[in-house]
Amino acid sequence: MADNNIKAHILGYPRMGEKRELKFALESFWRGELSPESLQQTAKALRLHHWEKQQSAGLDFITSNDFSLYDHVLDHTVLLGAQPKRFDKLPFGSKSNSAESQYFALARGNIEQPAMEMTKWLDTNYHYIVPELNADTEFSINAHDFLLQLDEAQKISKHVKPVLLGPVSFLYLSKAKGVHKLDLLYKLAQQYLYLLQELHARKIEWLQIDEPIFALDLNEEWLKAFKTVYAWFRISRPKLLLTTYFANVSRYQHVILDLPIDGVHLDLVRAPEQLLPWVNAMPAHWVLSAGVIDGRNIWRNDLDKTLKLLKVPTQRLKGRLWLAPSCSLLHTPVALSHELKMDPEIKSWLAFADEKLDDLRILTQALNEGEASVAVELAAARAAIASRYQSPRVHAPKVKARLASINTLNENRHSAFEYRQSQQKTRLNLPLLPTTTIGSFPQTADIRAARAEFKKGAMSLEQYALDMKSHIAHSIQQQEEIGLDVLVHGEAERNDMVEFFGEQLAGYAFTQQGWVQSYGSRCVKPPIIFGDVDRPEPMTVSTAQYAQSLSTKPVKGMLTGPITMLQWSFVRDDQPRETTALQLALAIRDEVDDLQNAGISVIQIDEPALREGLPLQKAAWPHYLNWAVRAFKLSASVARDDTQIHSHMRYAEFNDILPAIASMDADVITIETSRSAMELLDAFGEFSYPNEIGPGVYDIHSPRVPSVEAIEKLVQRAAEVIPVERLWINPDCGLKTRGWDETKSALKNMVQVAIKMRVAYSLP
Repeated sequence: MADNNIKAHILGYPRMGEKRELKFALESFWRGELSPESLQQTAKALRLHHWEKQQSAGLDFITSNDFSLYDHVLDHTVLLGAQPKRFDKLPFGSKSNSAESQYFALARGNIEQPAMEMTKWLDTNYHYIVPELNADTEFSINAHDFLLQLDEAQKISKHVKPVLLGPVSFLYLSKAKGVHKLDLLYKLAQQYLYLLQELHARKIEWLQIDEPIFALDLNEEWLKAFKTVYAWFRISRPKLLLTTYFANVSRYQHVILDLPIDGVHLDLVRAPEQLLPWVNAMPAHWVLSAGVIDGRNIWRNDLDKTLKLLKVPTQRLKGRLWLAPSCSLLHTPVALSHELKMDPEIKSWLAFADEKLDDLRILTQALNEGEASVAVELAAARAAIASRYQSPRVHAPKVKARLASINTLNENRHSAFEYRQSQQKTRLNLPLLPTTTIGSFPQTADIRAARAEFKKGAMSLEQYALDMKSHIAHSIQQQEEIGLDVLVHGEAERNDMVEFFGEQLAGYAFTQQGWVQSYGSRCVKPPIIFGDVDRPEPMTVSTAQYAQSLSTKPVKGMLTGPITMLQWSFVRDDQPRETTALQLALAIRDEVDDLQNAGISVIQIDEPALREGLPLQKAAWPHYLNWAVRAFKLSASVARDDTQIHSHMRYAEFNDILPAIASMDADVITIETSRSAMELLDAFGEFSYPNEIGPGVYDIHSPRVPSVEAIEKLVQRAAEVIPVERLWINPDCGLKTRGWDETKSALKNMVQVAIKMRVAYSLP
């Protein structure tokens, strides 16, 4: 008799641990304080704990091979034997030649080789290590670690579903030099085939094979690649669940339906409208994995709404219907149970990864056994949903009134850039190739300890403020000694560039342990925008004034822009994101005005997340770019002509949105270019970008201190693309995660290059 029960599973689980156990183990290993064996023991214990949670939630499969010590794409690079040959040997005299050290060298660099490039995973704030391919790349399966994790999972469950990044997505998301990516498809597919055969031999019933690029605009060549490569996977393999997410993939339905697979996963949070077209078209033997729990946000599921959505597929598919989150839970915090200080009402509106597992259990039981079997749980969810939408804390009439009158504000700077540039040159009196940093300086153990003491109530506000002032003074002193031209206060008082501002804005809530992995061991704690956003009072003015009082050189006021505040928060889903962005823009606008009125001459409005907010399909780009650029301009347009506005943008492909970046009309933008050897800058040169620009000349994500020669080479390369009169010299990003010794060494080398280049260009 056929099993007509609806099944539940997840696509992946957060890796770091409930209290960031993996983060601390990694950083201890990198400091040489933890052995490879101890690091692996921590990783193994976390995996076991995650699988036990999935079993306790009653999931029909436990998901394996979603865990990583650094990044899942990097894991596939190693799995497929695709490590760049420049990393074949560790430098002579290296402290460790362990497999772990060689693995981390790819992500973090070593004393001889810079790290592999890093970029955003589709439209998320997660960064992946970009595979580095060329004509000499020879794939060779190296499945030891993959199979080890699978063996661990099989010891605790007979129903294990491993995860594999699909071959076409792996190639598409790679970087290739001297070769067309698809020319490598056959060699790559052979390695996948070997692994699939091994999984079949181990009696793995289902394999989750992720092909996230179906969310993107694909040409016929790439669509044909799916047909070609999956045809090679017809026999001697587990059943294949092809996983898509973040978009409606119905336009590729004809391609996917022709693949020799056994089921498809759909993101029904981003695109619920695609459900019935797929139910109507699916082959009779396929399963449909319905991604009905939001894997990207933290709001409690509206179970009644979800059950209504699933009514038709439940009737038609029965046991061929699986329930799941929309995507991996990697993008959410682990457990709401650790939030002991959160307002109970707001807490009742939320669901982190563990609560999402419980929502899956409730939905599956309701469909299999009837809603009466979970009546209590459904009633509790109903009450929480009603509480959130009816709460007066969510809606602020004065914010809505100001937004309604937004068209009365000037959204453009008063004068054209050329005039502003002349006014700023007169006021700032900077040399050619001015040097600066992006904002943050090392968050030392002393800084973190003081913050912890303050949060525990063991340090008064006055004591904490004095302590932070001492660190600000130290940062200014160090920058003066290094010889930088435009200084920063170092951001000692800031826990995070988004959370710090969110804590001072109305409409935000915060977590204690709501950590989400950004890359490697780097975790962020996104604040939660639950209501209308407003700025009750100035946020940075007193700190900026204090820092400026310590130097005759300009000290930048440092702000996070509205789009980054939006993208790096968990955002309310009861109004358009555009509306929330404009509320944030008005708050930042008020801060810019207060800073310039306090005498701050340079103000940086960081927008590293501008491009990641782009919709994955180009047809929706114009609408997004229109409101995103509008939000930035609303923030900055209050600045006077002689107030210099900077903005910083992180790893991104800028070529296709340069008109939008230019229309932001920032006086200076800084971008991350060092890992790409300034390749990203070429697009700005071809576009004839009109304003000033600071391409990053060294990678701050690596402990590697760049040499004078390495920096000089990058500056020379930049000067070939951008007129030297409009060029700045700066690191790739903030220096929060680095130590002071390496920071000073790197910045001294950077300043030395600037001085040398000024002489070389024979200009004062």
